[in-house]
Amino acid sequence: MDFQQKFSKIVQKNNSLLCIGLDSEVEKIPGNLSLFEFNKKIIDQSFDLVCAYKPNIAFYEAEGIKGFRELEKTIRYLKNNHPQIPIILDSKRADIANTAKMYAKSVFEYWAADATTVYPHLGLDSLQPFFNYQDKSVFLLIKTSNPDAKTFQDLKSEGQPYWLNVAHEIKKWNIDNLGIFVGATYPQDLKNVRKLFPNKIILSAGFGAQKGKIKEAVKAGVDKNGSGVIFNASRSIIFSDNPRLEAQKLRDEINKYRAV
Repeated sequence: MDFQQKFSKIVQKNNSLLCIGLDSEVEKIPGNLSLFEFNKKIIDQSFDLVCAYKPNIAFYEAEGIKGFRELEKTIRYLKNNHPQIPIILDSKRADIANTAKMYAKSVFEYWAADATTVYPHLGLDSLQPFFNYQDKSVFLLIKTSNPDAKTFQDLKSEGQPYWLNVAHEIKKWNIDNLGIFVGATYPQDLKNVRKLFPNKIILSAGFGAQKGKIKEAVKAGVDKNGSGVIFNASRSIIFSDNPRLEAQKLRDEINKYRAV
């Protein structure tokens, strides 16, 4: 089963477009829990509320070999106990083709992720090694959710923002397992991307700690079936006093605005 099929099934089963980001900072983890134990606690409280989990590799890489072992345990736990839930390994890779080939092998073969994130700015030859894994999905970061994204991404080129030129070029590639990342903090840009890619899965982050507006983002991002978008939240859920309650509230809030 490829990523897109897996995503479609779990959206229906859990009635959810919510993805939880496992951005587990050691300094914020309560008690003496390991990274894996903390992640397991989050997963056990939310597996019936999500359409995906998205561990960000940086939070594990920062802890060296020990951190990688904790990530490995987390992925194994999900594969063994919740194989129906897609895993998006947030790696944000970008490099020339022969290096990209090794990054793709790491993400999709060693870590066995269902999808990943990459930067498109080096061009198609730097991304083809990822696209070659046809049962996986590759989310291209077009417009990121951080406040200073506009500094470069909104620079005018040929009368429109640079990020939009990138999006138009990507559309020409006509690649099946390509997904798009757009920050939920920029709902108008999200709306423009949905118009450009009516049938692609969009990954969007920025709810919660980054204060993205839920109603505007959901209405802008969903496809004609009220689906086709993955809304990620990390810190606002995993470090809350009641992660399950926060996940349920956000899942239900998103669902309020899914009708098209």
